[in-house]
Amino acid sequence: MTTDRRELASWLRLTLIPGVGGEARRVLLKALGLPHTIFEASQRALSAIIDPALAERLLSHECAAEIDAALDWAAQPGNRLLTLADADYPRSLLTSDDPPVLLYAKGDTAILNRPMLAVVGSRNATAQGLRDAEAFAQALGNAGLTIVSGLALGIDAAAHRGALATTAGTVAVIGTGADRLYPARNEALARAIAEKGVVLSEFPLGTPALASNFPRRNRIIAGLGLGCLVVEAALRSGSLITARLAAESGREVFAIPGSIHSPLSRGCHQLIRQGAKLVESAQDILEELRWEASPISSATRDQISVASNDSEQQVLAFLGDAPCALDTLSARSGLTPADLLAMLLPMELAGRVAQLPGGLYQRLH
Repeated sequence: MTTDRRELASWLRLTLIPGVGGEARRVLLKALGLPHTIFEASQRALSAIIDPALAERLLSHECAAEIDAALDWAAQPGNRLLTLADADYPRSLLTSDDPPVLLYAKGDTAILNRPMLAVVGSRNATAQGLRDAEAFAQALGNAGLTIVSGLALGIDAAAHRGALATTAGTVAVIGTGADRLYPARNEALARAIAEKGVVLSEFPLGTPALASNFPRRNRIIAGLGLGCLVVEAALRSGSLITARLAAESGREVFAIPGSIHSPLSRGCHQLIRQGAKLVESAQDILEELRWEASPISSATRDQISVASNDSEQQVLAFLGDAPCALDTLSARSGLTPADLLAMLLPMELAGRVAQLPGGLYQRLH
C-alpha cells in the first residue's frame, strides 16, 4: 500500500465509523491534523477532544472490508475520492456550515471548482415547469455557469438535461452511495452526467435511498452554488429546504412565479414573500449575480421567452375559435388541467384568452 493509499484509508476509516458525525470529525481534524494522527492518538487524548464513548468507538472500529471496497472503487477509471485536504475538493463547500469530510465522485472533478448555480424543484412538475427548468439551465450553462441539482425526477432531471446541452456541464448530488443510483429511471441520465460533469455523493458505497439522506444531500447542493433557483415547489417541499440552506450560507435565492391556482407555485411564492428574487428570465439571475465572465448571447437571452411563446401558440391552436371547457382542452392538448391553468392565467392577463361563465375559455383575436 502506498503512502497515499494509506492516508486515503485513514480518511475513509474516519467517515465509515458509525456514530461519529461530521462535527466530531472536523473537531478532531482541527485539533490533531490528518486522520492517521487521530488513529495514532491515545484514547485519553481523544477523550479530551470528543466524548469518551466516541473516542472508544473511534479506536475500536477498523472497517477494513468497507475501506478496501472504497479504495477498489476509487481505482476504477472515472472514480475518485476527494477529502477536505484535496486540491480538487470544492472550495465553495468550505464556506458552508457542514462541509463533508470526504466525497465520492464519478466524472471530471475539475468542474467542482467552477462557478455553479443550483436549480431545484418538484418531482411532480408540470409540463411548463419542466420546460422552464431545462431552458433556464441551458441558458445559464451557455453563460458559463455549471448547473448543480439532485438527479431526482421532475425539475432536477430537466435542469440536468438542459445543462448537458452546454459546455459548462452539470453536477448531480445524490442521496445514495455512488455505486447506487436513485431513481432507476435516471440511470441513463446519470451516465451522461458522469461523462460531461460529475455525480457526487458523501454517503458510503452501498448506501440505499433513505429518506433521511436527502436533506443532507440538499445542503451540498446549496453549498456548491453561487445561488439557488427554485422552479416549482409545493409548500412542503425539499426544494424549500435547499433554498433555506442556500440563504443561510449567504447564497442568493431565486424563484420563478406561477399561477395562483397551482399548488406547485405556492412554495415559490412563499420564497418570494420571504425575500427571494422573483425571476422571469435567465438574464435576471445573471444580472443579480453580476455575472460578466461569459455574457449571455441575445439568442440565449430570449430562449425561455421563445419557448413560452411557442407553448402559448399551441394552446391557442387547441382552443380554436369556439368557447372550450378545460377538460376538453386537456383532452385535445394532452396537458393536465393543472398545466393548462398555469398557462392560461398569464394568457388571460395578457388579453389573449378570456374566461367565460361555466368554466369555459375563449380565444381573443
